[in-house]
Amino acid sequence: MKPWENGILKVSENKRYLVNGSQPFFWLGDTAWSLLQRLNPDEAELYLENRRAKGFNVIQAVLINPKDENGKVSLQVKENCDVKEVIAEDNAAYWKHVLHVVKIAEEKGIYMALLPVWGRIVKEKYLNMENYKEYADFLVKTFADCPNIIWLLGGDRRGSLEFDLWDGFGKRLKELDPERLIGYHPFGRTSSSYWFNDCDWLDFHMFQSGHRRYDQQFLGKWDEAAAKEPWYGEDNWRYVIADYEKKPARPVIDGEPSYEQIPQGLHDPSEPYWQAHHVRRYAYWSVFSGAFGHTYGHNSIFQFYGTGYAKEFGVKFVWQEALLHKGSCQMKIMKDLALEIEYFRCKPKQDLILNNGEKEYRNVAFGNENNIVIYSYTGKTFTLGRGPDKDYKAYWVDPCDGVKNYFGVINLSKENVLTPPQKENEHNDWILLLIA
Repeated sequence: MKPWENGILKVSENKRYLVNGSQPFFWLGDTAWSLLQRLNPDEAELYLENRRAKGFNVIQAVLINPKDENGKVSLQVKENCDVKEVIAEDNAAYWKHVLHVVKIAEEKGIYMALLPVWGRIVKEKYLNMENYKEYADFLVKTFADCPNIIWLLGGDRRGSLEFDLWDGFGKRLKELDPERLIGYHPFGRTSSSYWFNDCDWLDFHMFQSGHRRYDQQFLGKWDEAAAKEPWYGEDNWRYVIADYEKKPARPVIDGEPSYEQIPQGLHDPSEPYWQAHHVRRYAYWSVFSGAFGHTYGHNSIFQFYGTGYAKEFGVKFVWQEALLHKGSCQMKIMKDLALEIEYFRCKPKQDLILNNGEKEYRNVAFGNENNIVIYSYTGKTFTLGRGPDKDYKAYWVDPCDGVKNYFGVINLSKENVLTPPQKENEHNDWILLLIA
């Protein structure tokens, strides 16, 4: 059953997650920014079926990207090209192609979270205060019959730089298309809450925890954070907690954590690359802190390397090979576990962890009256307690394969010193699952 058959996608009554009708919707997204420019329909079918089979239900993609050409869609065709030219009749073939790919996703029960433009389009003034209404009107009309559309404004861009434009665009979309959800994909290591917290058109907060290590706050690169913005390093859970406490309440999600197989720090291929276990950590840290889902990314997939375009960010694998990498396979384990514990009834339970660490040694606890989960990235001994006088069946769950291992009963009113098992060939992260 396709999710929208249960009802339109909307924010839950408690403003913490998404629902289709009365059914909770766990957002498991993939970052496929160049999908609509770089893949033909057969390739798009292959990609989308691979993601459907792995439990992905949202694909984040860009409609107008300045780096690509497809049916004259590139904004570099000539200097100072206006967005109006992109939506003109002689580009009808491109929009027909886009609708075809969106239809393929619809048939597979997948939402398309579409960015109208990448942020650079606004930076270069191709989308501006004079033409954004016409473009918004075009989008609403073009996708009117598609039940699987979510709008994402921004595109790696601080909202403060063109606030009036983004605010106007959001208001226009919401006015013409009130039943579609609208989010904002922000600049690295920032959140939409920094600028749009009081904007009624924004339905959920999205942050980009980004691609840097704890020790990479200052690299002297173009994507340096502003001095006034907080530095969380790899602690993406901090964005969830910060946005969770803001008023008015909105759902929160990490829309771009460190991609699998991209250099740590993004720019220097001589640095180590982020691996599947890092991808798992970002997913569990954010979801078990209260995020309404998670977005995965892969260096080869976001740029669909192998389609004839120059490589970026030290990419090593063609996109077809990257489809098989472990991190994307393991996201469904996280999604299925979140659904099993009824994540929509859960909240953070950090008080249960009596000896928590910092940075990668921080364990995260999440749960409700009957189900509790604790994610340990390092697999080191930890202590639980200060909980209800209730017996829980205890399982170690391996986030690499989802296998559950029952090992006894735990009562949280007592102190429980727990040591996860030791894996032979994988990073030693584990999930403790407690079921009353």
